[in-house]
Amino acid sequence: MILYYQTHSPFARKALVFAHEAGLASCLEVVHHETSPTQRNERVYAENPLGKVPVLLRADGPAIFDSDVICAYLDTLHDGRKLIPESGDARWHALVLQSVAQGLAQTGINLRWETARRPERLRYAPLRDGFIEKIEATYDWLEVTLDLTAPLHVGHIALATTLSWIEFRDLPSFRARPTLTRWFNEFDQRPSMLATPLFGETHD
Repeated sequence: MILYYQTHSPFARKALVFAHEAGLASCLEVVHHETSPTQRNERVYAENPLGKVPVLLRADGPAIFDSDVICAYLDTLHDGRKLIPESGDARWHALVLQSVAQGLAQTGINLRWETARRPERLRYAPLRDGFIEKIEATYDWLEVTLDLTAPLHVGHIALATTLSWIEFRDLPSFRARPTLTRWFNEFDQRPSMLATPLFGETHD
């Protein structure tokens, strides 16, 4: 399988960290592709009409895209404990945490548009402040909601890769939340995280 990737994408990294945790990383050929709403990548558009990574190319079927869907597919390919719980409250907890993490990452991307990527004359301060408020509120929710006793699941992977990207992009910090900080510091030392460092800049 071929994974269209981006070395500075929290979503692409989530899929690759998941593959490592599922014992499937050796089955993937990882190919970096630069993508941006303002720079069309024809190879990526040929597989995903949204022009975004990650995209998983398979020999026996059409491409799969969006990190959530890729992770769900990869979880069907191994014989170990499922990283997306199959039933009960554990499943919904994992999926809700994944959704929160994905939303946090997207809000961070939106904030970067209003602080760094959009020409300064076009930036809108009230929108910037709204994004910051959502990020801070999410940190507060995570500080009191994160289950430190739950076995590793897709929500943890999504959250760890998002928090790592937030620090990589120097966005509002979560470090004032001690429980969240301790959890992230421990997760960030997992082999799957150490094998997938973030680097590079967005090209608009």
